[in-house]
Amino acid sequence: MKSMRRKGSKKNGFGQALLAIDAIDLVAKPFRRTSSASSEAFDADPSTDNLRQFRLKPSCGETLTGGWYLFELDLPVLDQTLSWAAFYPHYRTSLNEESHLPLPLTETSPGKHLAIARFTHELVNLRFDIVARSQFELDQARLSKLSKLEAAYRMLFTLIRSTVSIKKKITVMLTATAKLCLKGQRGFATWLYHEYSEGQQTPLCGRYLMWVRLYGNSIPTDIKTRIHAMPRKPLISVVIRTCNTHEVALRLCIESVIAQHYPCWELHIADNASDKPHIRLLLNEFTRRDPRIKIVLMEHRSDNSDVLNSAIDQARGDYITVIRDQDELHPLALYRIANEVNKHPEWKIVYTDADKIDDRRIRFDPNFKPDWNYELLLSQNYIRHLCVFDSALVKTVIGFRRGFDGGEDYDFLLRCVERLGSAQIGHIAAVLYHERPASISPKSKAMHAGDTKALEQHFIRIGVDATVAAAADGIRRIRFPCPQPAPRVSLVVPTRNKTKLLRSCLDSILRSTYENYEIIVVDNGSTDSSTLRYLDKASKLSNVQVLRYDAPFNYSAINNFAERHATGDVIGLVNNDIEIITPDWMEEMVSHAIRPDVGAVGAMLYYPDGTIQHAGVIVGLGGVAGHAYLHQPRGYGGSHNRGLLLQNLSAVTAACMLVRREVYNAVGGLDESLKVAFNDVDFCLRVRDAGYRNVWTPYAQMYHLESASRGSEITPEQQDRFQREIEFMRSRWGKRLLKDPAYNANLSLSSHCFDLAFPPRS
Repeated sequence: MKSMRRKGSKKNGFGQALLAIDAIDLVAKPFRRTSSASSEAFDADPSTDNLRQFRLKPSCGETLTGGWYLFELDLPVLDQTLSWAAFYPHYRTSLNEESHLPLPLTETSPGKHLAIARFTHELVNLRFDIVARSQFELDQARLSKLSKLEAAYRMLFTLIRSTVSIKKKITVMLTATAKLCLKGQRGFATWLYHEYSEGQQTPLCGRYLMWVRLYGNSIPTDIKTRIHAMPRKPLISVVIRTCNTHEVALRLCIESVIAQHYPCWELHIADNASDKPHIRLLLNEFTRRDPRIKIVLMEHRSDNSDVLNSAIDQARGDYITVIRDQDELHPLALYRIANEVNKHPEWKIVYTDADKIDDRRIRFDPNFKPDWNYELLLSQNYIRHLCVFDSALVKTVIGFRRGFDGGEDYDFLLRCVERLGSAQIGHIAAVLYHERPASISPKSKAMHAGDTKALEQHFIRIGVDATVAAAADGIRRIRFPCPQPAPRVSLVVPTRNKTKLLRSCLDSILRSTYENYEIIVVDNGSTDSSTLRYLDKASKLSNVQVLRYDAPFNYSAINNFAERHATGDVIGLVNNDIEIITPDWMEEMVSHAIRPDVGAVGAMLYYPDGTIQHAGVIVGLGGVAGHAYLHQPRGYGGSHNRGLLLQNLSAVTAACMLVRREVYNAVGGLDESLKVAFNDVDFCLRVRDAGYRNVWTPYAQMYHLESASRGSEITPEQQDRFQREIEFMRSRWGKRLLKDPAYNANLSLSSHCFDLAFPPRS
């Protein structure tokens, strides 16, 4: 690599400099698949062949200060576009793999690329990672310090230029103007940099290449010893249904089974009367190669369920799994499953994480799933592949059924789930299954109808009167009915002064379509005359009562006090800075809260600018707990559309939370040791420990002016109190804060929600 001389500098630190470039070679050995598909052939991951790391530093040893920079680099002309690039700034603390800055490189001329980056502190050194789909060498790089105005102009210009239509360009300009007016210069800069750096590429895909290399592909050197030491070695039956499948894809699928390090398996391939000659030749080849492979030939083209059942009927395994005929297993897949069922013999269903793999052997789009999540399963078949079933369970439900038009796997799964408790369904937080995009076609209307039919029959079998509305991408909205007469809801609204906030909150509640409710306003020492007049006026309404609470502010104590005066069967905790968007929000939340197995129910909350304030709480995020999808735009789907789906979460915010009164009292209400922060998280965790499922619904929506009534935590006393509450939570919940069952252990707790963890916590 070349070492460059500094071109120029400014008095206020690092101005413009050419950079000395040291390469950190991370290129894996080229992937070569052998004809016998040995395990060694699978151990090398091809996805990192063109992942390179470079250490960048000023040639003359000058310091890189914080601020905005224009990054320019020279690369030879590539035959493929750059897939991903990022800076990893090393500040005075040690470098953190999660603290990356995505770089949406723009090619200005052949071989010339540039991007904008912002460093928050003085740099010790700077690492540059880049992924391309062709071999390359980094020739020259330069950093030039920019003013805030110039950086904003360049980023906004890039955003506008990257849009195709005139209409979209105008939309970008109008949005930018609105953000500047609403958020001010600092907020506008934060929004613009996020849109520029994150919105111009898919950073997870590029980072996933590195993550796979570091954590997703290693084979223990003592794998044979581990297998030999297993107390029992269950036989696992793998079932594949095929019909005129492309030869290369089917071969790779079967080879991935043969390449398993765990030897106790059998493979049953059911051919649904293929008429392509390569199928019979290929199947005969594999049966000669390995006696564990069995073939079932259908004489006539049959229903998918009949084909699968014909193979399952011959399976002798202790566990059975069905995989698609174009997908592949990770070489450790069956070992990890066998190892976990040895640890958890109660598990009757075991599922794993998955990703996708393309024709170039590049792995992408990881699906890091939560642990058992019943409400999410109703909304979307998130379990899918790889899913392994106890063979006795399979025989009990009598396999797959006809008449579901592509939804037979969902019907089969639901019938199995109905017979099990939550402790019998296990999840392995590891990517052990690789889906080929060619095998994942968009669902037709008939397939959506098949899924809906499977779900409707599930509700009939378990005696629940729920309705199902199918949407795009496998998403379904489940509506549970409210009993008649509707249960009485007591909505507790603590307040102090802030008349405008309280009036907006109560007016929006009074527009609700739900009829049987009361509002309990708890006045915590209001002194403003307009507030006192408004409270007096509100107290004259038939369904509003005003209580005085003159002790120092304690959110937990205030709500516990109000609960003792409530008359409802359902308690609703509502902040006075809430404004309802969906008038039927109470119907939606009550319909879940009254279900016997459900505890706390939370809502979707937005900031006034329409970005997400609360889409559920992730325990452990940021140290104790944090909100999912914070500041993402309205309608943001997030990881595999979870931002749009009804689901179980460990906790939801008490800014708007409904819970049955019996559940509230059973766990002792809110803990009054937590005066301000984390009392809702602590409450939800105790509800979860009592055996209830906490539910978050995206269909009850409202605006939340977070902390508008109390202001920010800025005084030393407030900060000391906040730290004590953090220590309280860590003392009570300990390491359980690091293991949220609704959040995968491969995802970060210290970076953005649903970002990759470096390293995983599992």
